[in-house]
Amino acid sequence: MTIALTTIRLARIGLRRECLGFVMAKRRGFFAELQHQSQQAEKQRRQQAAATQRAHVAAQREFERARLAAERARAAAVRGSVAQQKAAEREAARLHVEARLAEVEELNADLAAQYAEIDGILASTLEVDDYVDLAALKVTTIDHPPFEPGELAVETAAVPTAQVWYPPVWQEPAAPAGLGAALGGKKRHEKVVAEARAAFEATRAEWSRFDQESRDVNQRNLALRGELEATRQRKLAEAGAKYRSECEAREAQAAAHNAALDSLINALAFDVESAIDEYVGIVLANSVYPEVFPVEYNHAFALQGRELTLSTTVPDPSKIPAVKEHKYVKARDEITAAALPVREQKDRYANAVWQVAVRTLHEIFEADRAGKIHSIALTVGVETVAAATGLPVTVPLVIVAADRETFTKFDLSNVIPKATLEHLGAALSKSPFDLTPADTSPGVRASRSV
Repeated sequence: MTIALTTIRLARIGLRRECLGFVMAKRRGFFAELQHQSQQAEKQRRQQAAATQRAHVAAQREFERARLAAERARAAAVRGSVAQQKAAEREAARLHVEARLAEVEELNADLAAQYAEIDGILASTLEVDDYVDLAALKVTTIDHPPFEPGELAVETAAVPTAQVWYPPVWQEPAAPAGLGAALGGKKRHEKVVAEARAAFEATRAEWSRFDQESRDVNQRNLALRGELEATRQRKLAEAGAKYRSECEAREAQAAAHNAALDSLINALAFDVESAIDEYVGIVLANSVYPEVFPVEYNHAFALQGRELTLSTTVPDPSKIPAVKEHKYVKARDEITAAALPVREQKDRYANAVWQVAVRTLHEIFEADRAGKIHSIALTVGVETVAAATGLPVTVPLVIVAADRETFTKFDLSNVIPKATLEHLGAALSKSPFDLTPADTSPGVRASRSV
């Protein structure tokens, strides 16, 4: 049984840039950018484990091994005898060829990986659930770095205890006794005492001066140590305050992040138009394409009619690899690139464009578990420069409208993307590679059949 076809006017879904530019900027929202960066990192992780990546690494390792072996052989050729030099030169030449062949193998492995990614644009998204759990984006753990004050944590060395220098003690020379005292000894004793007293006073004055200098030095050292310790404690306190401030800033940032997510989640629950549009941006930012085939989006959701108007921009055909394989020409000692036949270039590019269209519809509908988006008006195009005017233009390659009820019944693992788009009544370019605009004269229809 076939339900009536719904004709959708092109003016409704054409995504005229001059009208929608103010609501469909390419700049990602905050959460969308977070998701995009996260998915880029995840893609790199998956690539590390992929067979094509392992082949690439193996080829690169072989190239490096052969290159180093060739360098060693050339060095041996310089050191050896004439016969040895010739043998070493032959070995160096052989190893050089091996290195160049390994380089070719690496280039071809990289090329094969790129083509595999482009050819698998649709298949790669079918392996994952495109739904984004916003609550899972909340920051639940804040990793504060440890407080490391460094030398500020070390107390200033104490001033050594001052050495005690005891004062000299006066000891009066013994007085003469007996006959010595009677024969003028008393006068001589007085002289000795006077001389001893003078010497003692001089010694005592020297001690007093030295003792005072020692005390002064010790006091200065104590004062300096006190200043250094006070400075250390002040800087330590400042460093601690700065650390606590940074921790508080991280916590505040996390709290603001979570509050914004709560606000978005609540707004989604109440069908706020801007929230649904922001969620779409997060979903699309989660979609990571091959590096050689980057994709950008513009979108705007209208609550009235629950339709998402979406523009997807794919790279110009000239940006896509066009090499069939690399070869080493021994006679010229150079690596050449054989061009991919134009027919293969056209087929691969067109198939990639059809895949992008179907993939985009799939990702939105699958991610929108709540069914807030009922239909999608999609344009897939290329930004280029018009040959006639020299001005930037967008060439539409696919214009299609799809409703949730129809599209979600498809088994995309078994479809041919172009046939899917034709089934949906899409306007398709006859030659995307030649940037032939999609023929929109018949109109675009969304077919729903059971």
